[in-house]
Amino acid sequence: MVNVYTTIEGARTDIRLWTDPETVEEAAMRQLWNVTTLPWIHGLAVMPDVHYGKGATVGSVIALRDAVSPAAVGVDIGCGMSAVRTSLTASDLPDDLGALRRRIEAAVPVGFDLHKRPVNPARVPGVGGWEPFWSEFSALHPSVHSLLDRARRQLGSLGGGNHFIEVCLEQGGEDAGRVWLMLHSGSRGIGNELAKRHIDIAKKLPHNADLPDPDLAVFVSGTPEMEAYRHDLYWAQEYAARNRATMLALVQRALAETVPGVRFEEPISCHHNYVAEERYDGVDVMVTRKGAIRAGRGDLGIIPGSMGTGSYIVRGLGNTASFESASHGAGRRMSRTKARKQFTAADLAEQTRGVECRKDAGVVDEIPAAYKDIDSVIQAQTDLVEVVAHLKQVVCVKG
Repeated sequence: MVNVYTTIEGARTDIRLWTDPETVEEAAMRQLWNVTTLPWIHGLAVMPDVHYGKGATVGSVIALRDAVSPAAVGVDIGCGMSAVRTSLTASDLPDDLGALRRRIEAAVPVGFDLHKRPVNPARVPGVGGWEPFWSEFSALHPSVHSLLDRARRQLGSLGGGNHFIEVCLEQGGEDAGRVWLMLHSGSRGIGNELAKRHIDIAKKLPHNADLPDPDLAVFVSGTPEMEAYRHDLYWAQEYAARNRATMLALVQRALAETVPGVRFEEPISCHHNYVAEERYDGVDVMVTRKGAIRAGRGDLGIIPGSMGTGSYIVRGLGNTASFESASHGAGRRMSRTKARKQFTAADLAEQTRGVECRKDAGVVDEIPAAYKDIDSVIQAQTDLVEVVAHLKQVVCVKG
Protein backbone atom coordinates (compact mmCIF):
# COMPACT_ATOMS: atom_id res chain seq x y z
CA MET A 1 0.00 0.00 0.00
CA VAL A 2 1.36 3.42 -1.00
CA ASN A 3 0.47 6.13 1.50
CA VAL A 4 -0.58 9.43 -0.04
CA TYR A 5 -0.55 11.69 3.00
CA THR A 6 1.63 14.72 3.74
CA THR A 7 3.51 14.91 7.04
CA ILE A 8 3.64 18.18 8.95
CA GLU A 9 5.76 18.46 12.07
CA GLY A 10 3.78 19.14 15.23
CA ALA A 11 4.73 19.81 18.84
CA ARG A 12 4.58 16.27 20.28
CA THR A 13 3.51 14.32 17.20
CA ASP A 14 3.41 14.80 13.47
CA ILE A 15 0.21 15.69 11.60
CA ARG A 16 -0.60 13.21 8.84
CA LEU A 17 -2.67 15.10 6.29
CA TRP A 18 -4.61 13.53 3.40
CA THR A 19 -4.97 16.77 1.47
CA ASP A 20 -2.88 19.67 0.24
CA PRO A 21 -1.86 21.66 3.35
CA GLU A 22 -2.26 24.88 1.36
CA THR A 23 -6.00 24.24 1.09
CA VAL A 24 -6.55 24.02 4.87
CA GLU A 25 -7.76 27.30 6.33
CA GLU A 26 -5.53 28.93 8.94
CA ALA A 27 -8.02 28.50 11.79
CA ALA A 28 -8.25 24.75 11.17
CA MET A 29 -4.46 24.38 10.97
CA ARG A 30 -4.17 26.24 14.27
CA GLN A 31 -6.64 23.80 15.84
CA LEU A 32 -4.63 20.86 14.55
CA TRP A 33 -1.38 22.27 15.90
CA ASN A 34 -2.98 22.73 19.31
CA VAL A 35 -3.97 19.05 19.32
CA THR A 36 -0.31 18.07 18.86
CA THR A 37 0.61 19.93 22.07
CA LEU A 38 -1.56 17.74 24.31
CA PRO A 39 0.51 15.72 26.81
CA TRP A 40 -1.65 12.65 26.11
CA ILE A 41 -1.35 12.74 22.30
CA HIS A 42 -0.34 9.55 20.51
CA GLY A 43 -1.11 10.58 16.95
CA LEU A 44 -3.18 12.80 14.67
CA ALA A 45 -4.54 12.02 11.20
CA VAL A 46 -6.44 14.54 9.08
CA MET A 47 -8.91 13.56 6.37
CA PRO A 48 -9.34 15.25 2.95
CA ASP A 49 -12.67 16.81 3.97
CA VAL A 50 -10.94 18.77 6.74
CA HIS A 51 -12.28 22.17 7.79
CA TYR A 52 -12.55 24.32 10.90
CA GLY A 53 -15.05 23.10 13.47
CA LYS A 54 -16.38 24.09 16.86
CA GLY A 55 -14.38 22.34 19.58
CA ALA A 56 -12.05 20.52 17.20
CA THR A 57 -11.32 20.32 13.50
CA VAL A 58 -13.85 18.46 11.39
CA GLY A 59 -12.07 15.62 9.61
CA SER A 60 -9.65 14.94 12.46
CA VAL A 61 -8.73 11.59 13.97
CA ILE A 62 -7.15 12.07 17.40
CA ALA A 63 -5.53 9.17 19.25
CA LEU A 64 -4.94 9.91 22.94
CA ARG A 65 -3.31 7.78 25.64
CA ASP A 66 -5.42 7.49 28.82
CA ALA A 67 -7.50 10.56 27.94
CA VAL A 68 -10.41 11.78 25.83
CA SER A 69 -11.57 15.28 24.91
CA PRO A 70 -15.37 15.65 24.93
CA ALA A 71 -15.33 18.81 22.80
CA ALA A 72 -13.23 16.99 20.20
CA VAL A 73 -16.09 14.51 19.85
CA GLY A 74 -18.54 17.36 19.48
CA VAL A 75 -22.11 17.87 20.63
CA ASP A 76 -23.78 15.52 18.14
CA ILE A 77 -22.37 12.38 19.71
CA GLY A 78 -22.66 9.38 17.41
CA CYS A 79 -23.69 11.34 14.34
CA GLY A 80 -23.33 9.13 11.31
CA MET A 81 -24.82 7.47 8.24
CA SER A 82 -27.01 4.52 7.35
CA ALA A 83 -27.83 3.12 3.92
CA VAL A 84 -29.58 0.12 2.42
CA ARG A 85 -29.79 -1.18 -1.13
CA THR A 86 -33.23 -2.19 -2.38
CA SER A 87 -34.49 -4.60 -5.01
CA LEU A 88 -35.86 -1.69 -7.05
CA THR A 89 -34.43 0.03 -10.09
CA ALA A 90 -35.10 3.55 -11.32
CA SER A 91 -37.97 2.42 -13.52
CA ASP A 92 -39.81 1.07 -10.47
CA LEU A 93 -40.00 4.48 -8.80
CA PRO A 94 -43.18 6.53 -9.21
CA ASP A 95 -43.25 9.33 -11.73
CA ASP A 96 -44.24 11.74 -8.95
CA LEU A 97 -41.19 11.78 -6.68
CA GLY A 98 -42.72 14.70 -4.81
CA ALA A 99 -45.37 12.37 -3.43
CA LEU A 100 -42.65 9.97 -2.25
CA ARG A 101 -40.79 12.84 -0.56
CA ARG A 102 -43.97 13.92 1.23
CA ARG A 103 -44.63 10.36 2.38
CA ILE A 104 -41.12 10.17 3.87
CA GLU A 105 -41.55 13.55 5.55
CA ALA A 106 -44.84 12.36 7.04
CA ALA A 107 -43.12 9.25 8.44
CA VAL A 108 -40.01 10.93 9.88
CA PRO A 109 -40.16 14.23 11.81
CA VAL A 110 -37.61 16.77 10.57
CA GLY A 111 -36.08 19.93 12.02
CA PHE A 112 -37.27 20.54 15.60
CA ASP A 113 -40.25 18.19 15.24
CA LEU A 114 -40.57 14.88 17.06
CA HIS A 115 -42.99 11.98 17.16
CA LYS A 116 -46.26 12.51 19.01
CA ARG A 117 -45.59 9.23 20.81
CA PRO A 118 -42.49 7.00 20.82
CA VAL A 119 -42.04 4.70 17.84
CA ASN A 120 -43.02 1.12 18.65
CA PRO A 121 -39.76 -0.90 18.75
CA ALA A 122 -41.60 -3.71 16.97
CA ARG A 123 -41.45 -1.49 13.86
CA VAL A 124 -37.61 -1.63 13.93
CA PRO A 125 -36.67 -5.14 12.77
CA GLY A 126 -33.28 -6.54 13.74
CA VAL A 127 -32.79 -4.20 16.70
CA GLY A 128 -33.38 -5.58 20.19
CA GLY A 129 -32.33 -4.80 23.74
CA TRP A 130 -34.64 -1.81 24.07
CA GLU A 131 -35.50 -2.41 27.72
CA PRO A 132 -31.89 -2.57 29.02
CA PHE A 133 -30.98 0.38 26.80
CA TRP A 134 -33.66 2.64 28.28
CA SER A 135 -32.99 1.35 31.81
CA GLU A 136 -29.57 3.03 31.61
CA PHE A 137 -31.15 6.46 31.21
CA SER A 138 -31.43 6.93 34.99
CA ALA A 139 -27.64 6.50 35.25
CA LEU A 140 -26.92 9.37 32.85
CA HIS A 141 -25.89 12.80 34.11
CA PRO A 142 -28.68 13.95 36.48
CA SER A 143 -29.27 17.16 34.54
CA VAL A 144 -30.84 15.23 31.62
CA HIS A 145 -33.24 13.05 33.61
CA SER A 146 -36.15 15.37 32.86
CA LEU A 147 -35.59 14.79 29.12
CA LEU A 148 -36.62 11.14 29.06
CA ASP A 149 -39.97 11.68 27.34
CA ARG A 150 -38.42 13.97 24.73
CA ALA A 151 -35.57 11.54 24.11
CA ARG A 152 -38.06 8.73 23.55
CA ARG A 153 -40.12 10.79 21.10
CA GLN A 154 -37.09 12.15 19.25
CA LEU A 155 -35.87 8.63 18.54
CA GLY A 156 -36.55 8.13 14.84
CA SER A 157 -36.38 11.84 13.92
CA LEU A 158 -33.99 13.60 11.56
CA GLY A 159 -33.08 17.01 12.97
CA GLY A 160 -31.84 19.87 10.80
CA GLY A 161 -28.59 21.33 9.46
CA ASN A 162 -26.75 18.90 7.22
CA HIS A 163 -28.88 15.91 8.27
CA PHE A 164 -30.82 14.33 5.44
CA ILE A 165 -32.76 11.36 4.05
CA GLU A 166 -32.23 10.42 0.42
CA VAL A 167 -33.46 8.07 -2.26
CA CYS A 168 -30.47 7.38 -4.51
CA LEU A 169 -29.66 5.58 -7.74
CA GLU A 170 -26.51 3.54 -8.18
CA GLN A 171 -24.27 4.88 -10.94
CA GLY A 172 -22.44 2.71 -13.46
CA GLY A 173 -21.64 -0.98 -13.48
CA GLU A 174 -23.99 -3.93 -13.74
CA ASP A 175 -26.19 -2.53 -10.94
CA ALA A 176 -26.65 0.90 -12.51
CA GLY A 177 -30.03 2.33 -11.60
CA ARG A 178 -30.45 0.25 -8.44
CA VAL A 179 -32.33 2.20 -5.76
CA TRP A 180 -30.75 2.89 -2.36
CA LEU A 181 -32.05 4.60 0.76
CA MET A 182 -29.60 6.71 2.74
CA LEU A 183 -29.79 8.93 5.80
CA HIS A 184 -27.59 11.07 8.03
CA SER A 185 -28.38 11.93 11.65
CA GLY A 186 -27.13 11.57 15.22
CA SER A 187 -28.11 11.56 18.89
CA ARG A 188 -30.51 14.51 18.65
CA GLY A 189 -31.19 16.71 21.70
CA ILE A 190 -30.15 14.21 24.33
CA GLY A 191 -26.66 13.76 22.85
CA ASN A 192 -26.27 17.52 22.64
CA GLU A 193 -27.24 18.01 26.29
CA LEU A 194 -24.93 15.26 27.53
CA ALA A 195 -22.01 16.62 25.51
CA LYS A 196 -22.45 20.17 26.79
CA ARG A 197 -22.62 19.02 30.43
CA HIS A 198 -19.40 17.03 30.18
CA ILE A 199 -17.54 19.69 28.17
CA ASP A 200 -18.29 22.19 30.94
CA ILE A 201 -17.03 19.74 33.58
CA ALA A 202 -13.81 19.04 31.67
CA LYS A 203 -12.95 22.71 31.23
CA LYS A 204 -13.00 23.23 35.02
CA LEU A 205 -10.56 20.41 35.86
CA PRO A 206 -7.15 21.62 37.13
CA HIS A 207 -5.06 19.55 34.71
CA ASN A 208 -6.64 21.45 31.77
CA ALA A 209 -5.79 24.92 33.09
CA ASP A 210 -2.78 25.57 30.83
CA LEU A 211 -3.97 24.12 27.54
CA PRO A 212 -3.54 26.37 24.46
CA ASP A 213 -7.20 25.78 23.57
CA PRO A 214 -9.82 25.34 26.32
CA ASP A 215 -11.93 23.29 23.90
CA LEU A 216 -9.31 20.54 24.08
CA ALA A 217 -9.93 19.93 27.79
CA VAL A 218 -9.76 16.22 28.54
CA PHE A 219 -10.85 13.63 31.04
CA VAL A 220 -8.08 11.27 32.12
CA SER A 221 -8.29 7.58 32.87
CA GLY A 222 -8.85 6.43 36.43
CA THR A 223 -10.99 9.41 37.42
CA PRO A 224 -14.73 9.49 38.20
CA GLU A 225 -15.19 12.24 35.59
CA MET A 226 -13.76 9.97 32.89
CA GLU A 227 -15.94 7.03 33.90
CA ALA A 228 -19.07 9.19 33.96
CA TYR A 229 -18.31 10.59 30.52
CA ARG A 230 -17.54 7.20 29.00
CA HIS A 231 -20.84 5.86 30.30
CA ASP A 232 -22.84 8.76 28.86
CA LEU A 233 -20.79 8.87 25.64
CA TYR A 234 -21.34 5.21 24.80
CA TRP A 235 -25.02 5.45 25.67
CA ALA A 236 -25.42 8.45 23.35
CA GLN A 237 -23.54 6.66 20.57
CA GLU A 238 -25.93 3.75 20.91
CA TYR A 239 -28.89 6.16 20.92
CA ALA A 240 -27.62 7.62 17.64
CA ALA A 241 -27.33 4.17 16.07
CA ARG A 242 -30.83 3.25 17.24
CA ASN A 243 -32.15 6.58 15.97
CA ARG A 244 -30.82 5.85 12.49
CA ALA A 245 -32.10 2.26 12.56
CA THR A 246 -35.56 3.52 13.55
CA MET A 247 -35.60 6.15 10.81
CA LEU A 248 -34.40 3.68 8.23
CA ALA A 249 -37.23 1.32 9.17
CA LEU A 250 -39.76 4.14 8.82
CA VAL A 251 -38.36 5.19 5.44
CA GLN A 252 -38.33 1.59 4.24
CA ARG A 253 -42.01 1.32 5.18
CA ALA A 254 -42.77 4.58 3.34
CA LEU A 255 -41.09 3.21 0.20
CA ALA A 256 -42.86 -0.14 0.56
CA GLU A 257 -46.21 1.66 0.78
CA THR A 258 -45.32 3.46 -2.44
CA VAL A 259 -43.85 0.45 -4.29
CA PRO A 260 -45.31 -2.77 -2.83
CA GLY A 261 -43.07 -5.82 -2.96
CA VAL A 262 -39.78 -3.99 -2.52
CA ARG A 263 -37.07 -5.99 -0.73
CA PHE A 264 -34.15 -4.65 1.27
CA GLU A 265 -30.60 -5.92 1.70
CA GLU A 266 -28.60 -5.76 4.95
CA PRO A 267 -28.20 -2.12 6.04
CA ILE A 268 -24.82 -0.39 6.34
CA SER A 269 -24.31 1.96 9.28
CA CYS A 270 -21.34 3.96 10.56
CA HIS A 271 -20.67 6.67 13.10
CA HIS A 272 -18.53 9.63 12.11
CA ASN A 273 -18.52 11.65 15.38
CA TYR A 274 -17.50 9.21 18.07
CA VAL A 275 -14.89 7.57 20.30
CA ALA A 276 -13.55 4.01 20.09
CA GLU A 277 -11.00 2.23 22.26
CA GLU A 278 -8.42 0.74 19.88
CA ARG A 279 -4.80 -0.34 19.80
CA TYR A 280 -2.07 1.00 17.54
CA ASP A 281 1.72 0.70 17.69
CA GLY A 282 1.26 -1.63 20.66
CA VAL A 283 -0.49 1.13 22.63
CA ASP A 284 -4.10 1.23 23.84
CA VAL A 285 -5.59 4.57 22.81
CA MET A 286 -8.90 6.42 22.78
CA VAL A 287 -9.52 7.30 19.13
CA THR A 288 -11.80 10.29 18.52
CA ARG A 289 -13.13 10.49 14.99
CA LYS A 290 -14.76 13.87 14.41
CA GLY A 291 -15.95 13.91 10.83
CA ALA A 292 -14.28 10.59 10.04
CA ILE A 293 -15.43 7.00 9.69
CA ARG A 294 -13.69 3.80 10.71
CA ALA A 295 -12.07 2.18 7.67
CA GLY A 296 -10.65 -1.05 9.05
CA ARG A 297 -9.91 -3.71 6.46
CA GLY A 298 -13.24 -4.83 5.02
CA ASP A 299 -15.34 -2.28 6.94
CA LEU A 300 -18.17 -0.91 4.83
CA GLY A 301 -18.70 2.84 5.16
CA ILE A 302 -20.64 5.72 3.66
CA ILE A 303 -19.11 8.98 2.40
CA PRO A 304 -21.83 11.43 1.27
CA GLY A 305 -21.48 14.52 -0.87
CA SER A 306 -23.89 17.46 -0.88
CA MET A 307 -27.63 17.50 -1.60
CA GLY A 308 -27.09 17.94 -5.32
CA THR A 309 -24.03 15.82 -6.07
CA GLY A 310 -23.62 12.20 -5.02
CA SER A 311 -22.29 9.79 -2.41
CA TYR A 312 -20.06 6.74 -2.13
CA ILE A 313 -20.29 3.37 -0.45
CA VAL A 314 -16.72 2.36 0.40
CA ARG A 315 -14.77 -0.52 1.88
CA GLY A 316 -11.90 0.18 4.30
CA LEU A 317 -8.33 -0.84 3.51
CA GLY A 318 -7.18 -0.92 7.15
CA ASN A 319 -4.45 1.72 6.82
CA THR A 320 -2.98 2.19 10.30
CA ALA A 321 -1.32 5.46 9.26
CA SER A 322 -4.81 7.03 9.46
CA PHE A 323 -5.73 4.95 12.52
CA GLU A 324 -7.90 2.95 10.11
CA SER A 325 -10.04 5.97 9.27
CA ALA A 326 -11.41 7.79 6.22
CA SER A 327 -13.35 10.96 5.51
CA HIS A 328 -16.99 11.34 6.54
CA GLY A 329 -18.16 13.35 3.55
CA ALA A 330 -17.23 16.10 1.15
CA GLY A 331 -16.61 18.64 3.91
CA ARG A 332 -17.59 22.28 3.82
CA ARG A 333 -15.50 24.78 1.87
CA MET A 334 -17.38 27.79 3.23
CA SER A 335 -19.34 28.59 6.39
CA ARG A 336 -23.11 28.56 6.52
CA THR A 337 -23.14 32.34 7.00
CA LYS A 338 -20.98 32.91 3.92
CA ALA A 339 -23.13 30.52 1.86
CA ARG A 340 -26.31 32.39 2.81
CA LYS A 341 -24.71 35.70 1.81
CA GLN A 342 -23.28 34.43 -1.47
CA PHE A 343 -26.11 32.28 -2.84
CA THR A 344 -29.85 32.56 -3.40
CA ALA A 345 -32.75 30.13 -3.57
CA ALA A 346 -32.49 30.39 -7.36
CA ASP A 347 -28.87 29.22 -7.17
CA LEU A 348 -29.95 26.31 -5.00
CA ALA A 349 -32.67 25.33 -7.48
CA GLU A 350 -30.14 25.37 -10.30
CA GLN A 351 -27.55 23.31 -8.42
CA THR A 352 -30.12 20.71 -7.32
CA ARG A 353 -31.78 20.39 -10.71
CA GLY A 354 -33.15 16.88 -11.13
CA VAL A 355 -33.39 16.27 -7.38
CA GLU A 356 -36.77 16.31 -5.62
CA CYS A 357 -35.95 18.42 -2.56
CA ARG A 358 -36.50 21.72 -0.79
CA LYS A 359 -35.25 24.61 -2.89
CA ASP A 360 -36.08 27.52 -0.57
CA ALA A 361 -34.01 30.08 1.32
CA GLY A 362 -34.17 27.98 4.49
CA VAL A 363 -31.67 25.46 3.12
CA VAL A 364 -29.45 27.71 0.98
CA ASP A 365 -26.61 27.14 3.47
CA GLU A 366 -26.65 23.48 2.30
CA ILE A 367 -26.16 24.41 -1.36
CA PRO A 368 -23.70 22.08 -3.15
CA ALA A 369 -21.30 24.95 -3.88
CA ALA A 370 -20.73 25.33 -0.12
CA TYR A 371 -19.10 21.90 -0.09
CA LYS A 372 -15.87 20.50 -1.47
CA ASP A 373 -15.94 18.30 -4.56
CA ILE A 374 -16.81 14.80 -3.35
CA ASP A 375 -14.99 13.09 -6.24
CA SER A 376 -11.75 14.89 -5.35
CA VAL A 377 -12.18 13.93 -1.70
CA ILE A 378 -12.56 10.27 -2.64
CA GLN A 379 -9.54 10.44 -4.95
CA ALA A 380 -7.40 11.87 -2.14
CA GLN A 381 -7.83 8.74 0.01
CA THR A 382 -7.23 5.81 -2.32
CA ASP A 383 -4.92 4.32 0.32
CA LEU A 384 -7.73 4.42 2.91
CA VAL A 385 -10.80 3.05 1.09
CA GLU A 386 -11.92 1.45 -2.14
CA VAL A 387 -15.17 2.42 -3.82
CA VAL A 388 -17.98 -0.16 -3.72
CA ALA A 389 -20.75 1.95 -5.24
CA HIS A 390 -21.30 5.49 -6.49
CA LEU A 391 -24.77 6.87 -5.75
CA LYS A 392 -26.70 9.90 -7.00
CA GLN A 393 -29.76 11.17 -5.15
CA VAL A 394 -33.13 11.73 -6.83
CA VAL A 395 -34.99 12.60 -3.60
CA CYS A 396 -33.50 14.54 -0.67
CA VAL A 397 -35.36 15.34 2.56
CA LYS A 398 -33.89 18.00 4.84
CA GLY A 399 -35.01 19.57 8.11
